Amino acid sequence: MVVDVVVAELDRLHARVAGRFGRAEPRARVRAYVSGLVASLERKNGWTLAARAGESSPDGMQRLLRWADWDVDGVRDDVRDYVVEQLGRPGGVLVLDDTGFVKKGVRSAGVQRQYSGTAGRVENCQIGTFLAYACDRGHALIDRELYLPESWIADRNRCRAAGIPEEVEFTTKPRQGMVMLQRAMDAGVPFAWVTADEAYGQAKYLRVWLEQHDAAYVLATKCNDTLITAAGEQRADDLIATLPARAWRRLSVGAGAHGPRTYDWARIPIRIGWAPGRGHWLLARRKIADPTEIAYYVCYGPRRSTLVDLAWTAGSRWRIEECFAQARNEAGLDHYQVRSWRAWYAHVTLSMLALAWLAGTKAQITKGKPVPATST
Repeated sequence: MVVDVVVAELDRLHARVAGRFGRAEPRARVRAYVSGLVASLERKNGWTLAARAGESSPDGMQRLLRWADWDVDGVRDDVRDYVVEQLGRPGGVLVLDDTGFVKKGVRSAGVQRQYSGTAGRVENCQIGTFLAYACDRGHALIDRELYLPESWIADRNRCRAAGIPEEVEFTTKPRQGMVMLQRAMDAGVPFAWVTADEAYGQAKYLRVWLEQHDAAYVLATKCNDTLITAAGEQRADDLIATLPARAWRRLSVGAGAHGPRTYDWARIPIRIGWAPGRGHWLLARRKIADPTEIAYYVCYGPRRSTLVDLAWTAGSRWRIEECFAQARNEAGLDHYQVRSWRAWYAHVTLSMLALAWLAGTKAQITKGKPVPATST
């Protein structure tokens, strides 16, 4: 029964994206590619995926990524819409984050020595910026952008050699996040909150943009971030230091790799002149074993939002880390052997499709309901 649901769900997803492929050959091959990405293969590259599909060389799989006639961004949109269909909830959370892909050499689009949170150090790598959707039904990646350092944009010959379009300009990761969030909003993705780590939370222009779109957020920030209060500008850590002991509540914000993620939480109002029905807060998360270890979050949302609402949203950020881990371990996210701009987007999009397939299948099995008919 479970196997039937898994196969049926892949058939539905393949039928959903079939119209994005101009020819029968890549249309058929993409199913084999996605199926191979979730197979029990040590490495999921052109050679191994081709061998599993019964092909004598990796040429067809490489052609699928590099040159085949199909709408890569259209498939991206289909993945997002499928995730919303399977997991969508009005209380969903959109999560921004980036991850590194360690690479050798200097020719892969966007590669250079730069900090990779995945490796926890400076590495020769590519960086991808991602948007995930998370709710009580599950989580999956729904959008992606390849980050190009300024050194790449300044060298147009290098860009041309990697197939990077002439119109592509330097864009910060938070601005890439804004582009992906706008696409989600335009598509009517149901969500209640946006969250991200401090690399995004410190970008005040991102906060302003979210407020202009009336998108509630809980964004991590640094202890020395300056915030406006009735008493003037104050540092985040100084504000939290003024809170009495009774302001802190011990809350669990979900299960982690080593059990429940339980911390002490507190919040304090910030900003002057709240918009009707809206509020601004500074949220703090304190480690129980070491009360000096405090994380800070700037928040905007409905005035009625509770401490539990804000803490739960902050805890939802870890869902994208789980997406990255699952995509790497189960859907070949980082197993590619391609250098060009187009091939990176093609592979990553198909890995996202494979991850969405797994999430959708799990949702179907959990609900115990018949698989719905394919959308047309």
